[in-house]
Amino acid sequence: MVRLTDFTSYADAQKHYSKEALWELFDGDRAHFNIAHECIDRHAEADRVALRIAHADGHDEIISFEEIARRSSQIAHFLKGKGIGKGDRIAVMIEPSLPFYAAIFGAMKVGAVAVPLFTLFGPDGIRLRVNDCKPKLFFTNAEKADVAREAGAENVTVADSDLLASLDDLPVRFECDTAGNDLAVLQYTSGTTRLLPAAVEHSHRSIVTLMVAALYATGIRPGDRFFCPSSPAWGHGLWHGTLAPLAMGVSTGTFSGKFDPVRLLKALHDFRITNLTAAATHYRMMRNSGAAENYDYCFDKLSFTGEPIDSETAAYVERVFGTKVRSMYGTTEIGVIIANYPGADDLEVRDGAMGKPVPGVEVAVHRPDGSDCDPGETGELMVLKGGQWFPTKDLGRVDEDGYFYHGGRADDVIISAGWTIGAVEVEDAILSHPAVAECGVIGTPDPVRGQVVKAYIILKGKEEEGLKQSIQDHVRARLARHEYPRQIAFVSELPKTQAGKVNRKILRTQDQENLASAR
Repeated sequence: MVRLTDFTSYADAQKHYSKEALWELFDGDRAHFNIAHECIDRHAEADRVALRIAHADGHDEIISFEEIARRSSQIAHFLKGKGIGKGDRIAVMIEPSLPFYAAIFGAMKVGAVAVPLFTLFGPDGIRLRVNDCKPKLFFTNAEKADVAREAGAENVTVADSDLLASLDDLPVRFECDTAGNDLAVLQYTSGTTRLLPAAVEHSHRSIVTLMVAALYATGIRPGDRFFCPSSPAWGHGLWHGTLAPLAMGVSTGTFSGKFDPVRLLKALHDFRITNLTAAATHYRMMRNSGAAENYDYCFDKLSFTGEPIDSETAAYVERVFGTKVRSMYGTTEIGVIIANYPGADDLEVRDGAMGKPVPGVEVAVHRPDGSDCDPGETGELMVLKGGQWFPTKDLGRVDEDGYFYHGGRADDVIISAGWTIGAVEVEDAILSHPAVAECGVIGTPDPVRGQVVKAYIILKGKEEEGLKQSIQDHVRARLARHEYPRQIAFVSELPKTQAGKVNRKILRTQDQENLASAR
C-alpha cells in the first residue's frame, strides 16, 4: 500500500495528501486510539533505538522502544493501583530520561492526561499550574520534590531509577482503552513565571493532525536519525521532537540538562543525525560557540521554528552543515500552517521566507478591515478554520509566488514618525554586525517621533569606542534610514521565554519602568 511517507516532493504532497491518508499511518481509529500505543508499543517488537539523549554532563543515554513500552506499562499499572484513571491529570516535571518517557506514556496508557512541566520552574511557576490543572499525582526528581510540595502539589513522587526498579514485579503490558477524542496532554504555552499562560488541550487523535507538520515541516521519513534539542515541556520538543518521529518508528534524540551548544554539536556528530529541528536560538548559539566547524555531520534536512532566523546565521548553517535550514511556522493553538518542506527538491527555499502553506491549510494576509493584502504588503497572518478566518496575532506578507514571510508579533510593531517598522527586520540587520551576539528590539517613547527604535544588545566581546555608531551605520546601510536603532543599550543578558525566544514584552515593561523611575 502506498503511504504518505513514500512521497517527498512538494508536488506529491499537494497531490496525495488527505485526512484519510493521515489515518492510514496509524493502527487505531477514532473509536480506539492511544498515543502511547501508536508511538511506542507497536514499534517495540524489534529491539530498535527509540531515543538518544545527550546529557549535559557528557554521558549518552540510549533507550529502545521495547524498554519504554515495558516501563510505561508498569507506570500505567502503578497509576491504576492508586485509583488514577481516565481524565485525571498527571504532572511530569523531569528532564528527558527513561523515567520521563515512562511517566508521560504511562499516564496516557492509563487514560490520564499528561501535563509536562519545565524543570526550571520555581515555586511560583509550579503553583500557578498546579492550582489550574490540579494533578492527582506529581512526578518529579529528588531535587525538585520539596519545591513542588511547597508549591502545593499533592502526591509528589520522585521518578527515578529506584522507582522504576520498585515496579519490576508489575506486568510489562497494559491494554489501553481510550478513544481518539479523549484528552491525552495538557500543555502550557511558554510565558512569564508569574502569569499563567494558555493551557492547550490535546486529544489522542491530535497526533494524526500532527503528522502534517512531521511530513512537511520537519520532513520526517522512515530511516531518518532525528534530533530536537528543545525541551519536551514545550510544544516543539514534545510534539515535533518526540511524538511525531516515534509515531513513525523513527529514532529521535534530545538534550537533557543545562543547554550547552558545544555538547549539542558533539551529540549531532556522535549520533550521526540526518534530520535536525531546533529553535532559531539553538542555531545562533551553535554558530556563536565557535565549535561547529570542529565536527563532521550527516545532515539531509534542517528545520527551525520559534522565531525568524537571522540571515547571517542561516548562511553560516548552510555552509557548515551542508544544507539550507528551512522554516516552519505555527502556534501551539493552531499547529503548523506554513513550511518549507524539508526533503522536497522541487520547492525553492527562498532566503527569509517561511515557505508555503502545508496541505489542507489555507493562509492569507489581511488588512485591519479584513480585506486581502496585496503581494508584498504587510498585514496580519490569518488561517481558515471551520469556515472562518482565525488570527495568528503575527504580522507577515506573501509574495506573488505564494511564499509567506514573517513580520513579527502584531504587538512588536514600532510606529516612528508615521513609519511602520518591524522589530524582526531590525534585529536581523543588527545580528549581521560582526560584534553582535544577540539582540532584542522594541519601540521606546519619543516626544517628537512618538516612538523610536531601541536595541538591547549582547556583544561577542567588549564594548569599544564608536561601536554604537558602527552598529547604527551598519543598519542604515541594510535597511531604510528611518529604521536604524536611535537608542542602543549594551546588556549582559536578555529576557527569554522558556522556549528560548527573546521576550520583547518584558523588554518593553523594563523600558517603561526605567523611564518612570528616571522622571
